[in-house]
Amino acid sequence: MSHRRDVFPLTQSKFSSTLFFSFSRKRKWFFPRFCHLIPALVFLLLLLYSPLICLGIRSFPNNDVLTSSDLHALFGFSEAPDYRNGVDCPSVSPSPPDPVTSCDPSLVHVAMTLDSEYLRGSMAAVHSVLRHASCPEQVFFHFIAAEFDSVSPRVLSRLVHSIFPSLNFKVYIFREDTVINLISSSIRSALENPLNYARNYLGDILDPCVNRVIYLDSDLVLVDDILKLWEVKISEGRIIGAPEYCHANFTKYFNENFWSDPGLSRVFRSRRNPCYFNTGVMVMDLGKWRRGIFGRRLRTGWKWNQHGLGGDNVAGSCRALHPGPVSLLHWSGKGKPWVRLDDKNPCPLDYLWEPYDLYKGKVKVQHPERQEQQQQQFGFFW
Repeated sequence: MSHRRDVFPLTQSKFSSTLFFSFSRKRKWFFPRFCHLIPALVFLLLLLYSPLICLGIRSFPNNDVLTSSDLHALFGFSEAPDYRNGVDCPSVSPSPPDPVTSCDPSLVHVAMTLDSEYLRGSMAAVHSVLRHASCPEQVFFHFIAAEFDSVSPRVLSRLVHSIFPSLNFKVYIFREDTVINLISSSIRSALENPLNYARNYLGDILDPCVNRVIYLDSDLVLVDDILKLWEVKISEGRIIGAPEYCHANFTKYFNENFWSDPGLSRVFRSRRNPCYFNTGVMVMDLGKWRRGIFGRRLRTGWKWNQHGLGGDNVAGSCRALHPGPVSLLHWSGKGKPWVRLDDKNPCPLDYLWEPYDLYKGKVKVQHPERQEQQQQQFGFFW
């Protein structure tokens, strides 16, 4: 696992950005001198008038163009420490220098989205997983990249490798047109990003040999061994393991038009305490998902998704942790820890995210005593 790979597969499934064109043959008597140009003319017209095709054209830089040092200078990230398995960890097959495949049955599979906007958060999340994993070389990351991101999937792939040289991972390209017409407007623009819904298609995107996966959002960090989450039992007839929350005020989630419509609002009529689960942390049985056996979700412990630390869309609101043990911190909501730290106006819990940040251009916040106090209070050690 100490080897460095120079080739990164970009997998394209039925959700990939591959485009196909077919042109019917024209009659020979029609513009005989220019009939051979008709396919090219049609192609040019499609490029001019079809937004999908225009957006689908992108260039991937040659693997030799950008070196690791170039990527570090361009994006401003430091290389992470090299985390290795302990003596009690199972061996990964095949052995180096052969690359590890996603079909190895001993692997722990983690899926995340990868884009330029949340890149800093994603790298911190990966760093936290590796730092606290008892067997970091057993973790295989599946990154779902946006088809039309300002930074191409191939460049993002090379950047991940430059930050984590020994990381086992694979990058998949998500076809955004799969969901773009299904998204309604939201109070948060981030929720209108098609990549936000790629988690619903993991059963189709990931390799068929991957039958179980942990999905993680980009705005969280783990402070416990991910193997514990991987070993959560999902009983027969259930496909998702996720913490359930039953104390939300659903009257604020919908407008007056919703509540005034009897056909829509009656879904909550028989529920005194409507419940939901946050999809930012899920253990998914992809085998059952693909077979269409949709059962009720598994209720895992709250410690595996201490969410809402981003303020839940309320500007300037800092949240506290729920009582009890904590294994994962999730900054869901509008406020992100790297933004508040750079603005020198962090919430107390943002100091728990900072040690995993690999961005070299971060702003130093001169309150080390607060960071140490938070770490000691919650028993987190780095």
